[in-house]
Amino acid sequence: MIANQAPAIERGIRVVSPLAIVAGVYLLFAGHNNPGGGFAAGLVFGAVVILRAVAGIQRPAHAMGLIWLGALAITAVSAAPLLWGDPLLDQQVVSFELPVVGEVKTGSALPFDIGVSIIVVGLVSAIIDGLSAPSGGGPRRHSERSSR
Repeated sequence: MIANQAPAIERGIRVVSPLAIVAGVYLLFAGHNNPGGGFAAGLVFGAVVILRAVAGIQRPAHAMGLIWLGALAITAVSAAPLLWGDPLLDQQVVSFELPVVGEVKTGSALPFDIGVSIIVVGLVSAIIDGLSAPSGGGPRRHSERSSR
């Protein structure tokens, strides 16, 4: 792990992680009106997962659960318009007033993008988990077993 060899890198990753998460949240919320969105935000969140795993700060867990959760969210948002007689993937837009911010407009694209982000983070976690698997995990041949 990098943290064992360079503690300054670990501290730097600890400082940068929250800033990257804020940038990812911005990309997630601005994505349906501006460049960004669920995939870009998921890549930023995935980069945080990778940096923290390489530095030995936090090991990613529940990769398949994240992938399933994201797929479930995307499926629900995609199919929900069918319940009201609208076409599949039809976006519903909602606007409301917040005291400090003012008028906020959002729609069903946001939960869809959140689902995409969750899937991307799950895939990155699965890749990191797969890369950290012990080497030589395949089945041993008969000659290897008998020599022990």
